[in-house]
Amino acid sequence: MKYLEVMMNTIPSIFNERQINMTVLGGSERMSEVKMNISVVLINSFGSHFRLQMLDSLMKMGFKSIISIEPDPDNYNIEEFVSRFPSVRFIVPLEKVTDGDLINIGIGESEADYVLVIRDSLRINPSTLTPNLAEKTIEACEKAFCIVPRLLSSDKRGLPIRFAPCAERGKLTIETESALSNGIDTLYPFNYIGLYNRQKFMQLGGFDYTITSAFWQNLDLSFRAWLWGEKVKISTAFQIEFSQEIPVEDRTPDLSSLRFYLKNLMPKFKADCGIVPFGSFISYLLRSNCGFFETRHQFLEAKRWIGKNKYRFKMDAPELIKNWNK
Repeated sequence: MKYLEVMMNTIPSIFNERQINMTVLGGSERMSEVKMNISVVLINSFGSHFRLQMLDSLMKMGFKSIISIEPDPDNYNIEEFVSRFPSVRFIVPLEKVTDGDLINIGIGESEADYVLVIRDSLRINPSTLTPNLAEKTIEACEKAFCIVPRLLSSDKRGLPIRFAPCAERGKLTIETESALSNGIDTLYPFNYIGLYNRQKFMQLGGFDYTITSAFWQNLDLSFRAWLWGEKVKISTAFQIEFSQEIPVEDRTPDLSSLRFYLKNLMPKFKADCGIVPFGSFISYLLRSNCGFFETRHQFLEAKRWIGKNKYRFKMDAPELIKNWNK
């Protein structure tokens, strides 16, 4: 497969390094009856019919703050939403952004120590996350980067949301497993949906905006979390249903998968740090199909990023795969 020969942006080294043009509306009033140390980041889709119902439900649940990310700057209903929900902060990006950008913005604006990232394609009501369940989920999230809720289809069928890293002929593959138990490990949260530890999220740098594919961007942050000593776990007690069609992951290899490879699969853990092994450039040149100069640019950029973060690595990809079920 041939990829477009285009210079990729610099890999971000800190959280929210990219400054995005956006409009912020609402949030003029404090949330009343706060019952949990959780903020909500709601990622909205174009033309959703459930926006008002979702916001109504969220307002009744006792979150510390609610951030609603609006994808369409020309949505004339936003003023109505702001008037009806003055405690909610509505954020409208004014440029093309990734889902990871939206979540980075939302988590940066959040007021609580834990942030629930959801979409308007989910069915949320006050019984979805009670204060008692929230307390138990927060307790689990204190020791993890992200807690993933059990996800159900609209007809209440459990979805396969446990993902495991495997190696097949020297290449990373992702296996989907159906069997779930409370507290079990998963490689990443499906469709970004989960309760994130805000401090850990920011320390990890958040989502990489230079990875534009949703699947590879999502996988990149969680894989990095595992390599840097954090965990992603599933809570079977915390359940959320989809009210609409379930999204399909697009795992197509592209420029985003190359960036993922450079940051997560190329580094090796030696002694007490991550390193770029000798001969890595030749291996990457054979893999990339981007042309010599672009490949060299990508490789050197990733090598600098790995050098900056070398002491944050606690393992490498082969070790993660080998010890996954131990």
